[in-house]
Amino acid sequence: MKKTVLKLMCALGIIAMAPACGNSGQKQNKEKEEKTMAFDASTLSEEPVLDIKTDLGTIKVKLYKQTPQHRDNFVKLASEGYYDGLLFHRVINGFMIQTGDPLTKDSSQSAKYGTGGPGYTIPAEIVPGLTHKKGALAAARRGDAANPMKESSGSQFYIVQDPNTCAQLDGQYTVFGETLSGFDVIDKIAAVQTDGRDKPVKDIHIISIRPEVKVQAPAETAVGTEAAVEE
Repeated sequence: MKKTVLKLMCALGIIAMAPACGNSGQKQNKEKEEKTMAFDASTLSEEPVLDIKTDLGTIKVKLYKQTPQHRDNFVKLASEGYYDGLLFHRVINGFMIQTGDPLTKDSSQSAKYGTGGPGYTIPAEIVPGLTHKKGALAAARRGDAANPMKESSGSQFYIVQDPNTCAQLDGQYTVFGETLSGFDVIDKIAAVQTDGRDKPVKDIHIISIRPEVKVQAPAETAVGTEAAVEE
């Protein structure tokens, strides 16, 4: 078991976030484009609740106020529609499901899936007590040899499916949120057939990440207040 967990940890660290090369020109062009915001991030609470809508259902998550840089970055990217259409490019049943790589929008880049990002990293915000429980959201990153400060990927993240195998990641990766509902969706994604690189054989997309939609109860109708219509 220990060897298996260590193998999974190493794989996560290596694949999670390697800087993409040759994208500086594309980045500059994108920055010049006027962005259409999917929602106003300034209206969200200190611990925002977001719906991650996928092909297999919706995962409702809450972001932690104890990890403000990761929270604010995630909300910013989501509000820009950054995650819309991205794949869950790495899925390991009994471990976690991973997404957030912009390269997954281009199937010709499949050999590089797991190496893309927005062009920056985030300082680690590893907080005692924020653990890899089931449904925890955590930031992917490069391994310790290349990244001794444990800085997080600017966009790639994973969701814990099995807290037992992920417990060894506590204190090593920044946990910045948790799942409130949709645990069955996590299990559905984790259970799909994958290839030799842990990529789902059938693509699973993030359709959108938006603030939760609160369903308001219908207003009560007062009894006996309707006016009679006289003819």
